[in-house]
Amino acid sequence: MIPEFADPHAPSLPLWLIRPGATGAELLAEIDQPAKDWARAQGFSAKLGQWCLLPSTGGKLGGALFGIGAEPKDTERPSRERFVLARAVEALPAGNWYLANRPQGFDLTLGALGWLFAQYRFTRYKQIEASGARLVCPPDVDRERLIAMAAGEYMARDLINTPASDMGPQELEQVARDLAHRHGAEIEVIRGDDLLIRNFPMIHAVGRAGAQAPRLIDIRFPGQGPQLTLVGKGVCFDTGGLDIKPPSSMALMKKDMGGAANVLGLAETLARLRLTEGIRLRILIPAVENAISANSFRPGDILTSRKGLTVEVNNTDAEGRLVLADALALADEDAPDLLISMATLTGAARVALGPDLPPLFCDNDTLATAIQAAGQACSDPVWRMPFWEPYETMIEPAIADLDNAPSGGFAGAITAALFLRRFTSKARAYAHFDIYGWQPNAAPGRPKGGTGQGMRAILHALPEILP
Repeated sequence: MIPEFADPHAPSLPLWLIRPGATGAELLAEIDQPAKDWARAQGFSAKLGQWCLLPSTGGKLGGALFGIGAEPKDTERPSRERFVLARAVEALPAGNWYLANRPQGFDLTLGALGWLFAQYRFTRYKQIEASGARLVCPPDVDRERLIAMAAGEYMARDLINTPASDMGPQELEQVARDLAHRHGAEIEVIRGDDLLIRNFPMIHAVGRAGAQAPRLIDIRFPGQGPQLTLVGKGVCFDTGGLDIKPPSSMALMKKDMGGAANVLGLAETLARLRLTEGIRLRILIPAVENAISANSFRPGDILTSRKGLTVEVNNTDAEGRLVLADALALADEDAPDLLISMATLTGAARVALGPDLPPLFCDNDTLATAIQAAGQACSDPVWRMPFWEPYETMIEPAIADLDNAPSGGFAGAITAALFLRRFTSKARAYAHFDIYGWQPNAAPGRPKGGTGQGMRAILHALPEILP
């Protein structure tokens, strides 16, 4: 799908955004008395998500009222609902609509973005009718920026929603190639046994049992300025390996490449906005399938990473940090100004913060504060968690440098982040996002299925974190 606003020159109907207490005589002056009476007769009270169609002469539709709830008393606290206006997309009849007013405290930019997000449909395998209600982009809103953000979000959702039968390492590579071609970037892909020759032993070990060869995807965008490197976990399906997952845990494992989907979606947005011209953007994706075969890596194996650190495999279902480690080591060799990893890495992160709120691990206070503040401002929340130094001993087994799955189950998200940090010694700053990449229940602007997390937070923070 292509996100789009309505043609501003086409006929459109007014949509008034109303807060509680603004009905009857207190309604907007632009609405005539019969319309006010009609709204009152319909019981319209401007509750959150409530709507009321307004008649016009000749039995035609004259517009609509939409309730956006009470004005928040504390703008620093996140709203219970991210995209209030997205509710209108499903409620209103097909046609073009423009916002006829701007209530105090209402963010038109987030409103318009939520409208675009709500129009998303995953139609690869089934025709699903999209809402015909189109929004005319408000005149003081950056239309191209919103479309670029929605395009990146749509891309991430499409990739995560596609099952592994059609989104294995080879197909993920093709998506990366198409993105690179669209935006004039260079791409190199190292596959199969060449991973051993080029010193990516852990990517090879994890992916060698898959139906498709494991690979490392490396995209470099042309640009000048500070270097931003994004590393995304691309495990296209995760059986758990020989430590096989139960069926209930395997059902959603098509989404285990959500980190790759997010970094590709963010790259799409940055390129559309031509922000790649002012930075040196690099994308690294280790793309594998964690499968079961005679040549699967085993519990108890000792792997030697690209960086030379040895890793004891105590659980083959903790494979994401293994493939990320080799990719992070490569990224770190460039000593980038900012290195970011995004991965659907641990169940512990979901236990701690749930599906909506991904943990952000970062040692740099300025960087972490900027990203968390940007996420709150653009309704893409993240929550900072610590690289807790005393837990370093938990990832240090007796016979190798590192343990990929410490026993006991405590602090699983933290120990995974500490493991990854061991491969980032040269980068000027490092941040890790442990995302879920999935919306378990539909919400306004966020249909059930694959979803982007952290992309807009990074985008909005860029002016501060990469000046």
